[in-house]
Amino acid sequence: MFEILLDPNNYPFWILIIIVLAGAVAVISRPFSTYIKFVYPNAKFEAMGNPYITENGLNSLADSKDLSDFTDAVNASKNYQIEGETTQSIQESLDSSFLQIIEMMKKDSSKKMVDFYDTYLEKMDMYLIKNEIKKKILALSSDELILKKAILPGTKEFLQKIQGAEKEKLPDILKSYGFSQKVQQSILEDTPGFLTLDSAIDKYVFFKLREISVPYKCKQGLQKFVKTFIDIRNIKNVLRAKQLGYNKESCMDLFIGEGQEIALWKYQELSEVDSVSQVISSLEGTSYYNVLKNSIEMYNKENSVQFLENALDGFTLKLVKDISTENYVTIGPTLRFITSAEFEINNLKIITKGVGEHLPSDIIKTNLITEVT
Repeated sequence: MFEILLDPNNYPFWILIIIVLAGAVAVISRPFSTYIKFVYPNAKFEAMGNPYITENGLNSLADSKDLSDFTDAVNASKNYQIEGETTQSIQESLDSSFLQIIEMMKKDSSKKMVDFYDTYLEKMDMYLIKNEIKKKILALSSDELILKKAILPGTKEFLQKIQGAEKEKLPDILKSYGFSQKVQQSILEDTPGFLTLDSAIDKYVFFKLREISVPYKCKQGLQKFVKTFIDIRNIKNVLRAKQLGYNKESCMDLFIGEGQEIALWKYQELSEVDSVSQVISSLEGTSYYNVLKNSIEMYNKENSVQFLENALDGFTLKLVKDISTENYVTIGPTLRFITSAEFEINNLKIITKGVGEHLPSDIIKTNLITEVT
């Protein structure tokens, strides 16, 4: 039998050769089929760029004399065409612009990236869920327009269930969406932990992002992307918790999951210290230490962790840029562009509010997020 297969003078030999060659071509060509799918969108995203995460791109906007001057300057960019004459209308136009950007990205990308974009939109919707649950807990009136603000049909359905339920029924609603029993019961406590609730919803979204299907050779880049954001959220949570005087057990309730550098044991270590400055010291040896250490002076001066969170956000842009470089021929530029665009929109909304309220440009600039170099 083997003699026939290995005899060049027989047909089985050549059939075997064809099968081997076909298999080799399939193995070699599979990564290239992924690369080809990303050539056009990556080139487009790189060409568009993100000018409003750099100081040069933002400083002149922060110096705008009025909202009309601001909108004219933004519309000179090839990425945006915003409308409105009031702070609220311009901010709503900016939100619409971001949705248009994501729809453009989805249209230009591989169909296998649809789940990623839909989950990213769900992540954006989650602030509505957080706010509506808190209003229900505090017995406050719902925002009548909140359903119109929701992007996805699933979010609207979730919001409708929350609005139509009594406070005692909220745990059952959260259970149906996959939240833990501990979070479900915390809603019924006399003093519910809103920071814990926020963390639980963040955990829900990060888990979905981590589990979505993406094209071949993209999973590793996506995993690092999600784990980086988990790290950042964990650090922000423990910094804010220590600012509020939380003990170790309360801090552990805020744990999102293991990230790129912050494993469970490291988070436990951070939870055991007593102050914000000690949290920063405990991060020595991680990528996040230096950027926080460089911002500690401003924190001490103002006694606000917001300055530390802003520093982490700027560093996040740098980390995502590194992920983009590592995955340049696949998902990397997509991850960088969508992240940078989201920060751009937030920066532009901050400037809109500042200019609309006639705040000094120096105050506006301290609240903007720029990419750490």
